[in-house]
Amino acid sequence: MSKKQIATTQAPGAIGPYSQAIAAGNWVYTSGQLGLNPETGELAEGVQEQARQSLNNVKAILEEAGASMDQVVKTTVYLKDMNDFAAVNEVYSTFFTEPYPARSAVEVARLPKDGLVEIEAVARKK
Repeated sequence: MSKKQIATTQAPGAIGPYSQAIAAGNWVYTSGQLGLNPETGELAEGVQEQARQSLNNVKAILEEAGASMDQVVKTTVYLKDMNDFAAVNEVYSTFFTEPYPARSAVEVARLPKDGLVEIEAVARKK
């Protein structure tokens, strides 16, 4: 199985030696996406806006790869503070429909750029 790098200007560029996503066969694996505005490179204000921007970044990357949010089978949500779990869920639920993807959510000591949330996804291409 070959792998293909996925890149779009509709999401922030990689800030290290990694790809925005990799397509392998019919599967797309995104890197974790912070709530960074792709035009300004700045973090959105507050955890809900960062979650919204993070998911918009994931969506743009998946669309570049020929997938969509309905094709997401698994996500991982990294939170700076687990007390933000409910606030992030409010935003998260607007991006997905039933059956919802499988998900892990973990609190981490620190995220790049001192972000409040980072989200990654695995999706099957259409």
